[in-house]
Amino acid sequence: MNILDQLKFDSQGLIAAIAQDENSGAVLMMAWMNKESLRVTIETRRATYWSRSRKKLWAKGEESGNIQEVRSVYVDCDGDAVLLKVHQVGGAACHTGHRSCFYREVVDAGKGFKESGEILFNPDNVYRK
Repeated sequence: MNILDQLKFDSQGLIAAIAQDENSGAVLMMAWMNKESLRVTIETRRATYWSRSRKKLWAKGEESGNIQEVRSVYVDCDGDAVLLKVHQVGGAACHTGHRSCFYREVVDAGKGFKESGEILFNPDNVYRK
C-alpha cells in the first residue's frame, strides 16, 4: 500500500505540514498539503503545498526564489500531520520576509505580540500585487 493512502487527510483532503530547518531545528512554517502536493514533494524533494486561497498547488519559492529543499519527511503517530526537514534556500521561509513564520511572541498575558527576527527581504519588492 502507498504511504499516501495510509495518512489521515481532513474532510477537505488536507493534512498539516510543518517545515523545520534541517540543521537548527527551527520551525519555519506550517502549511497545508493534499495527496498530490505531498506526492510531488516526495518525488521532487522540493516542498510543494496546497494553497487554500489560490486553490492550486504551490511550490514554495515559486515567486520569491526562497525554495525548500526537502531532506526528509516524517509522519506523526496519528498519521494526520507531516514534518518536512528542509534546507531553506534564500534564508526566508515566511512571505513577510522573516526567516520563520513564527516571529511573533504572545506577551502581556495575551494582550499583544513582540516581534523578533530580521526581515530578510521586502515582500512588496517580491510578490506581485
